[in-house]
Amino acid sequence: MIKHLKTLEGHQNPIYALSNAINQNVFFSAGNDKGVVEWSFETLAFSKVLMPINSSSYVILNVEDKIYVGMRSGLISVFNLNDKKNSYVLNSHHKAVFDIKFIKSKGEIISVGEDGLVNIWSYADGKHLYQFHGSDTTIRTIAISNDEKELAIGTKNGLIKIFNIDDFALKVEFQAHDKPVTSLSFHPNNLHLLSGGRDAQLKTWNKSNYSLEKQVPAHLFSIYSIAFHPVLDYVATASQDKSIKIWDTKDYRLLKILSLEKVGVGHTHSINSMIWSPDGRLLISAGDDKNINVWTFES
Repeated sequence: MIKHLKTLEGHQNPIYALSNAINQNVFFSAGNDKGVVEWSFETLAFSKVLMPINSSSYVILNVEDKIYVGMRSGLISVFNLNDKKNSYVLNSHHKAVFDIKFIKSKGEIISVGEDGLVNIWSYADGKHLYQFHGSDTTIRTIAISNDEKELAIGTKNGLIKIFNIDDFALKVEFQAHDKPVTSLSFHPNNLHLLSGGRDAQLKTWNKSNYSLEKQVPAHLFSIYSIAFHPVLDYVATASQDKSIKIWDTKDYRLLKILSLEKVGVGHTHSINSMIWSPDGRLLISAGDDKNINVWTFES
């Protein structure tokens, strides 16, 4: 089904973030190396160090001609791809920034982090628009529904909170996991929300009322990434247990385990981030072992 294609080396420290690019021929990685690295999808090789940063980074987001990098320092560095330089810094978090998303319909950037704050920024000029307390504890992950009407946040105390995108009013909150919520993703059909936690559980929530539909004991440790295939009915989960698992999105049947133990190649430490290539041909994973692994569908 899916097999290992290549291991990309070069990072000297753990990797925490991966991001696809608007230019679909490349992707980005970052972590404790204090720099964002560009890699080529065509050659599956190092391209260049795109930008230096002065702190470890946990999240990268490319929106049009800008790259947003959320850092341990609480700052968000914004890099302009046209000018090839840092444009400005967004500064409203007091602790590490863990997730950043773009609300296209509103032209807004949203960021969350260890301080429990939710910050809203203008994409056009970087102006700070709004701030509210999303949680009294760390917010590790957020997701935006496909129709851009709802924002989901996952907190350290295991709660998922759903906000209206229009005015950021709290719509509903519920106890989702026994331990911190570490990953969130809305199903492409916009009918379900998937969550992963430090309790190693993968859960499916009905978006109409956020009732629990399915619970899967997916991993042994924290689930750090949930990635839906862009075309096929697959979803991948990546974990601190050093494994990637591929599931059928219709019934959440386990299809494949990608790990050193199961297939003889893979990550030796926690897997922190994972993305599909835009065409769905490749799965990219990165983690504490400083490596990026590239997986491909078997012919």
